[in-house]
Amino acid sequence: MPKAAAIVLITADELRRDALGCYGGQAVPTPSLDGLAVESICFDRAWANSPWCLPSRCTLLTGLYPHNHGAYSNFRPQRLSPEIPNLYHLLRAAGYSTSHVGKCHYAPVPYGQTRRTETQPNDALPSYYRSLGLDHLALQDDKQVSVWFIDDYSRELAEAGYLSAYREAIWDATNRKVFAFPGPAKWHPDAWVGRKAVERILHYGDPRPFFLWVSFSGPHFPFDAPTEYLERVEDARVGQGVYQEGEFDDPGRIHHRSFHGRGGIEGADSAPEKACKNHSAAYWHALRKAYFANVALIDDQVGAVLSALSQRFGDEVCVLFTADHGEMLGNHRLWGKNACAYEDVLGVPLLLRAPGLTPRREDAAVALVDLLPTCLRLAGAEPPAVDGRDLITLAGEGGRRYLFSEGEGFMAVRDGRFKYVRRVTAERAYTELFDLEADPGEFFNVSEDERWAPQRASLEQAIVDLLMRSLLL
Repeated sequence: MPKAAAIVLITADELRRDALGCYGGQAVPTPSLDGLAVESICFDRAWANSPWCLPSRCTLLTGLYPHNHGAYSNFRPQRLSPEIPNLYHLLRAAGYSTSHVGKCHYAPVPYGQTRRTETQPNDALPSYYRSLGLDHLALQDDKQVSVWFIDDYSRELAEAGYLSAYREAIWDATNRKVFAFPGPAKWHPDAWVGRKAVERILHYGDPRPFFLWVSFSGPHFPFDAPTEYLERVEDARVGQGVYQEGEFDDPGRIHHRSFHGRGGIEGADSAPEKACKNHSAAYWHALRKAYFANVALIDDQVGAVLSALSQRFGDEVCVLFTADHGEMLGNHRLWGKNACAYEDVLGVPLLLRAPGLTPRREDAAVALVDLLPTCLRLAGAEPPAVDGRDLITLAGEGGRRYLFSEGEGFMAVRDGRFKYVRRVTAERAYTELFDLEADPGEFFNVSEDERWAPQRASLEQAIVDLLMRSLLL
C-alpha cells in the first residue's frame, strides 16, 4: 500500500454504534457518516478497550492496553507518559505533520479545582498535550472541561459572549445534564471543532504529508444539542431504552447501586436519591432526543470535514472514524458508561476508507488498540512492538479470538458468544457472565450457573494469560 498523502482520524466521544444509520439507527438521519460507510470497510464488531475516556483514548494513541500504557484511570494521577511511543511521534518520525483539533484527555482532569463562578487558566494541559508530538493543536478538551478550564474553544466562546451562560447551564444541577445549548448552534463545541478542522485542512500548506485527528467531545454528556437540531429527531423513534424489570435486584450485580441508589454510574449522580430508577419517562425521552440531536450535529460537521478533505487532497486521503466508547442511553435504565461492559458501551462504530481498499461490511472482531498500527501501515511505516495489529491484516485473518476492555478495578473479555466481567471496589468484588447468543440484551448474569463453568474458566484464563504476558515475562 503506497504512503498516504493525508490520514485523518475522526472520533466522537461516547457515541453508540446504533445511533448511526449505517448501523441501524433510525431516530435521526446521519447522511454524511452513512455515505462514508458506503465507501469504507465498515466493521460490525469493533470494541473499545476501556469504558472510560482517558484509558480508551490513550490506548488508541499508543496501540497498548491500559495496563501497559499505565493511564488506566480517569481519576488517579496516571497521565500518559511522553516517553511511550505514540501516534503523533511515530507519524512525525515517518515524515508527517501532526495536528489535533478537539478533545485530547490524556491526563486526569483536576476536578477538585473547578469553580462554578470561574473558568480558570490551566496552561499545563495544552503544554503537556503538545509534548506528545503535536505540531498543531486547537483544543476543546471536553464540553465540561472547556467551561472549567480555559482552552482555545472557551477563549473564543468568551469573546463571542456565550461562555458564562454555558458554564451556568453545565453547573446547574436542576437540569440533570439535559438542556439546550445556550447560544447559536455554530458555537456548540462540536460545531467549533468541525469549523477549526475545516480551516486546518483548507489552509494546510506544509510540504509534508498530513495527519489530523478531529476529536468531537459530543455526544458525551451533558446532553446539550442546540434547539434547531432537536427538530431533526423523529420523536416516535426516540424510545425509552430497553430494560428488564428486577434486573438489578441482586446486590451482586455491578450496577445494583447505580440503579437503586448511592451512585455509581454517571447518570445516578444526577438522579433523585442517586438512583437511576428514579429518572422519569419524560426525562429518558428528553435525554435520548438530545443525544440523537447531537449526533445529527456531529454528522453535519463530519460532512464538512469530508468535503474540505476532498477539496484539498482529492482522493488521496485515508479516513478512519470511530468512538472512544458508547453510552447506555437508558438501556438497563442507566446512562453513562462508568464500569460498563455492556455492548452499549464497548461496541463502537469503526469505518476505514483508503485508496485501494474495497468497501464492505466486515464481521471480524477488532478493537481500538488496532488503530495505531493501522495508521502506521497507511503511512508506510512499521509500528513498534504494541498490543494492536493493523485492521487490514486482522480482517484478512478473521479477527481477534478475544476482545479485552479494562480500567481501574475493571476487566472484561468476550469471545464470539460469552462475555466475562470482573469489577473490584473497596467494598466487594463482582463477577458477571453473559451468554450473548441466548441473552443479547445482557440482562441475566449466569456466572454461577454450572452449565457455563467451562466457558467462565476459559475467559478467566484468557485474562490471566494476557496479564502474565505483559507483567510477568
